[in-house]
Amino acid sequence: MEKKDLNWSEIGFAYHVTNMRYVSNYKNGAWDEGGLTADANIVLNECAGILQYCQEVFEGLKAYTTVNGDIVTFRPDLNAERMMDSAKRMEMPPFPKERFLDAVEQVVKANADWVPPYGSGASLYIRPYMFASSPVIGVKPAEEYQFRTFCTPVGPYFKGGAKPLTLCVSDFDRAAPHGTGHIKAGLNYAMSLHAHVEAHKRGFDENMFLDPGTRTYVEETGGANFLFVTKDNEIVTPKSDSILPSITRRSMLHVAEHYLGMKVTQRQVRLDEIGDFAECGLCGTAAVISPVGRVVDHGREICFPSGMDHMGPVIQKLYDTLTGIQLGTVDAPEGWIHKIC
Repeated sequence: MEKKDLNWSEIGFAYHVTNMRYVSNYKNGAWDEGGLTADANIVLNECAGILQYCQEVFEGLKAYTTVNGDIVTFRPDLNAERMMDSAKRMEMPPFPKERFLDAVEQVVKANADWVPPYGSGASLYIRPYMFASSPVIGVKPAEEYQFRTFCTPVGPYFKGGAKPLTLCVSDFDRAAPHGTGHIKAGLNYAMSLHAHVEAHKRGFDENMFLDPGTRTYVEETGGANFLFVTKDNEIVTPKSDSILPSITRRSMLHVAEHYLGMKVTQRQVRLDEIGDFAECGLCGTAAVISPVGRVVDHGREICFPSGMDHMGPVIQKLYDTLTGIQLGTVDAPEGWIHKIC
């Protein structure tokens, strides 16, 4: 198999139309057998539930070429389970776990020539998603749904190296108490767009959202979980019912405890204590972990000792170890790596 002739380091984090994608439809109470299609377009009724009431959930994961030349995915079973949980919360029929894994495998195999080579810093981003496809005019769940999975190659997230970010404490709320902040649905990301644009206008890279109930505790950004490092090398990550349970964060905590021998704590993190931490990072599929150098709270600057020039030493070790697991240069825990071909 010959890889696509692309400048992998220059393709950016953008959408590229690849060979095939997977489609399955839910109708009359059951999912059809589904299959691959070359058609990248979707035709919907003007009154489709996704267009009227935003019934949609999605996932994001990656395929990699390992040091041995294998094409693998990283913990796709957890993506499948999280998507099932998201669907239930949105009153949508869950797409079965084994079928989710099969769809991912079919799509990656069918687009194997788009999987970037080892050492390029690039990867194949995979986007499974599901939406209401039948017409709905009254406010209620739709009766028909479509599950799809496509993929696109993406370049290195940190082009030229990871530069620490500057965040601002947002005046907006990302999620409501007892709402949908803990599921991966498009509506949650739509909620963060205005705040994201406003932060960029003011020269910040991202927002730090606080808990919507008391605006006292750190929650997450628009698309990533926080991870803090104490001056005693303890990993602390915020705990909240309205935070998306990040698979990357979950994996990072395991790496910190079982590979690096660090103490790991999940608890509420007060805004007024973050200046006591030595390092800060944002965990997510796209970048794995992004270093944070500074947080601005309405004019008050909180600077982490790790600085604004590079990743702090602990964040760097976490990044190197987890990416090593994904690329096959570090032994993986059992079940973390799913070989495709």
